[in-house]
Amino acid sequence: MRRNGLWLNLLLTLICAISAHAHAHAADGNPLDGLERLKSYETRRSASTDPDRRNGNADARPIAPGATVVIADLQGPGVITHIWNTVAAKDRGYSRLLRLRMYWDGETEPSVDCPLGDFFAVGHGIDAPVASAPVQVSSAGRARNCYWPMPFRRSARVTVTNEGREPVGALYWYVDWRKEQKLPGDTAYFHAQYRQEFPTPPGRNYVVADITGRGHYVGTVLSVRAHGAGWWGEGDDFFFIDGKAEPALQGTGTEDYFSDAWGVFPHTGPFYGTTVWEGNEAVGGHTTVYRWHVPDPVTFRKSLRLELEHKGVASNPDGTIRTHFGDRIDDFSSVAFWYQTEPHRPFPQMPVGHARLYHAPENTVEGESLLGSATVSAGVLERQDLPGLSGGAQLFWKPEAAGQTLTVPVEVKEAGTYDLTVLLPRSWDYGTYQVELDGRAVGGPQDLYAAVLTPREVFVPGQRLAAGRHLLRFVNKGRNEKSPGHYFGLDGVVLTPRRAR
Repeated sequence: MRRNGLWLNLLLTLICAISAHAHAHAADGNPLDGLERLKSYETRRSASTDPDRRNGNADARPIAPGATVVIADLQGPGVITHIWNTVAAKDRGYSRLLRLRMYWDGETEPSVDCPLGDFFAVGHGIDAPVASAPVQVSSAGRARNCYWPMPFRRSARVTVTNEGREPVGALYWYVDWRKEQKLPGDTAYFHAQYRQEFPTPPGRNYVVADITGRGHYVGTVLSVRAHGAGWWGEGDDFFFIDGKAEPALQGTGTEDYFSDAWGVFPHTGPFYGTTVWEGNEAVGGHTTVYRWHVPDPVTFRKSLRLELEHKGVASNPDGTIRTHFGDRIDDFSSVAFWYQTEPHRPFPQMPVGHARLYHAPENTVEGESLLGSATVSAGVLERQDLPGLSGGAQLFWKPEAAGQTLTVPVEVKEAGTYDLTVLLPRSWDYGTYQVELDGRAVGGPQDLYAAVLTPREVFVPGQRLAAGRHLLRFVNKGRNEKSPGHYFGLDGVVLTPRRAR
């Protein structure tokens, strides 16, 4: 459900006003109250504007692999009120390969440390739109905005690091902030921390946040890739506050904590939503959900620990359902958002670069490299270079009708159990395809239509494969009624041995 744009803009104004201690009369319910009063602060901006401000239009910065760009270096006291950015990058999953850090008042350990996309409520390295109160993302997921108030007393430093293998062609940004005369004594610092477990181990809960100090918790972003069929989110949420053994807050199910019901479903709203949804039941399905505790922050004086059970449908080896409330092994990643007054303790080491994605380059066979060995029943087969794909290119097929097939060989050097991931792009003129491995269908038909180029992954976990040649076949099943064509692209094939986990 998309909320009315005017209403959202008014709501954002209200949130920023309250958080910045503006002189607004919130009690009478008018979010525009206080705008008529003169402000004591100075309005400032750090932006990627061309250094030649009058004659230049090079309003972005490239980022080489391993390099860091400082997008704000500010002297306080002040409050960052708005951050906007957009990126042109070559790496598939670039929004998880770019690392966002924020440092307040000269600290050496960042108070914000997470992938760029996840910070803006979209995980998995996917681009998707968001319409919420503190985070707004438009342009099919490429124009990222946040309105979290981020105060600092002496200084603020915001950086973006490219932890991918390909250069970022352009990073554009605005960091809008207010130069204040003084901040109130009870002002707390903004924090955001990324965590992941690929996969979640059985027998213990997934930890979203483990915080010491005094403050209040304001939001959660959770991303899940399902390893098994069936609903993954039956587990409860637990908020352990101030070191108490029993949770002060306990929920009734993962989707309930994220304010949905009977599963999660695609929509975005002011305080909760689902930005990525590939079905509640699908093996390999990707989901990202968010919950902003803006009207209901969770307060703590000494500490806060947020845990999520990873429970749901658990199956027997033959595929039959063993229980609807059992431990599951899935891929979880998250961002916790909070404010606190004292300096935070150092965060656990964050996985670097491709370790935050599900496919390592060393285990990937690029689709374009299979051009000489692939066969088709009809149509043209060629290499196509495109940014945003693994290796910057794909194997591109132009079939003529439904029922036609593309077959590619996959070489397995050593017998073993592998997680197979097939990297597929979606685009405006692509068809619908069934993936087969050695003549056996894996997953359901994949509708590869999308308004803009978007990554899609077919995940087949736990495949026992003999050494030698195996065959992947893609069967044209027709097309979405919105698509004018049947085109197909193979970005890559990933075989990850289970022993590497």
